[in-house]
Amino acid sequence: MKAKVFTQEGKEKGAVDLPPEVFDVEINLPLMHSVVTSYLANKRQGTAKTKKRTEVSGGGAKPYRQKGTGRARAGSNTSPVWVRGGKAFGATPRSYGGTIPKKMRHAALCSALTSRAKDEKILVIDRMEIPEPKTRQVNALLGELAISNKKNLLIIAEGDRNIFLSGRNIKNMQVKPVQELNTYDVLNNENIVFSAENLIEKIKEVIKK
Repeated sequence: MKAKVFTQEGKEKGAVDLPPEVFDVEINLPLMHSVVTSYLANKRQGTAKTKKRTEVSGGGAKPYRQKGTGRARAGSNTSPVWVRGGKAFGATPRSYGGTIPKKMRHAALCSALTSRAKDEKILVIDRMEIPEPKTRQVNALLGELAISNKKNLLIIAEGDRNIFLSGRNIKNMQVKPVQELNTYDVLNNENIVFSAENLIEKIKEVIKK
């Protein structure tokens, strides 16, 4: 499996071999679904809260006498059937988080990267250098690669602050260090762009951790 290599100006330079243990594995759709579902669940805050009948103001005395009024019996104005009463079976704070074994997460990431590699959606820049944050430089590169109107994930080395600042405000573009690469981000973007050729080998280190 190979990926095209481009210069920082967007000119095609050649191709690079992709590690088969990461970019040429069997695609496991159920596994990717499980990992993505768990990832999204862990992002939920779970802070929704409604008041029960014991928490709303009121209560105490019986609203009116039991018989003779012609109305339905009522023992408290905090009942859920009353206006401003408590909520029955309402939301309470809870955690949606769960854990997925590390080997499963790594296998799902390899499946996602393999899927993008087979669709020829892996692009590699030989070496991306930006002396100071300039969004127009990244925009120009996307234009030369003909992917400016697509959803793109730009993978950078940890500490490449100038590239991060240059790309973070571009519409439909996500910038992430290679150490934070995950299955959801790969599947949520159409093109995966590596800002340097040596990041291809870095992924193997991420998978092994």
